[in-house]
Amino acid sequence: VTNRVNLTPVAIREGHAFADTVFGGKPTAVNHSLIPTAVFSQPELGTVGLTEAQARMGHKKVDIYKSSFRPMKHTLSGRDERMLMKLVVDGETDRVLGCHIAGPDAGEMAQLLGIAVTCGATKAQFDATVGIHPTAGEEFVTMRTARADSAPKRAAAE
Repeated sequence: VTNRVNLTPVAIREGHAFADTVFGGKPTAVNHSLIPTAVFSQPELGTVGLTEAQARMGHKKVDIYKSSFRPMKHTLSGRDERMLMKLVVDGETDRVLGCHIAGPDAGEMAQLLGIAVTCGATKAQFDATVGIHPTAGEEFVTMRTARADSAPKRAAAE
């Protein structure tokens, strides 16, 4: 109906916001910038929040945490399948701006990470969270070193 983001869960959320605003007396807006999304391909993809490029356009300092690994459940079975995970963090406020996953159950993880990103979670809060071992998702709370090229490139005039 709104033609903003044509996904069923977005339409449901917009319908709730409309009903809350018009009939419930609680003005409610839908944040279209933090929609967890999944592509159920092989490998599965999951994302929420800003990409690295989007973050660099709107933030002075962006820290990138990235991990590529073979999930433990695949080491036991002998499969070679790998996962890729990436956190995009505002380097000044420590707020997590985006989470991106390629691998098994990426959609499930993106849904849950959407809660953390929507609530404004910081990298420090991710780090303080106890991981569930041995899950792939625990990687999001154990990444400790920002990528070496995380610091912004300074213009010659600066």
